[in-house]
Amino acid sequence: MMINFYSDEYFMKEAIKEAGQALLKDEVPVGAVIVCNNRIIARAHNLTEQLTDVTAHAEMQAFTAASGYLGSKYLEGCTLYVTLEPCVMCAGAAFWTQISRIVFGAYDPKRGFTLIRQNLLHPKTELVKGFMQNECGILLQEFFKKKRMK
Repeated sequence: MMINFYSDEYFMKEAIKEAGQALLKDEVPVGAVIVCNNRIIARAHNLTEQLTDVTAHAEMQAFTAASGYLGSKYLEGCTLYVTLEPCVMCAGAAFWTQISRIVFGAYDPKRGFTLIRQNLLHPKTELVKGFMQNECGILLQEFFKKKRMK
């Protein structure tokens, strides 16, 4: 099987690898990558426990890294791939970055931004929901199952 290196599937698999890094650190396993011109310019995963910072979500870490890489607070022409639906905070941050596209995997039925009736994203941001949902949800399901057993 040939892999298309510039496909949504390829980049989401990279975000899943980042989620795996979070899992190794006993963080909620959410991973993100930001892509610009078919190139990953930022990789991140949740660091809320490690940094004792409730805002250290994968998306927030990725926005900071991508902005640093581009030397711009705006991420026009970029796509965020994230394994879990962004929360309201991350959707709000995405609005301010004016990111062109967001592709998320698993839905977050408790804290996902789509629970809010109004659109929190920038009007120009394209949204792809539930992409590779099952693959993205596996690490999260395993993580929370283990937490409940403790």
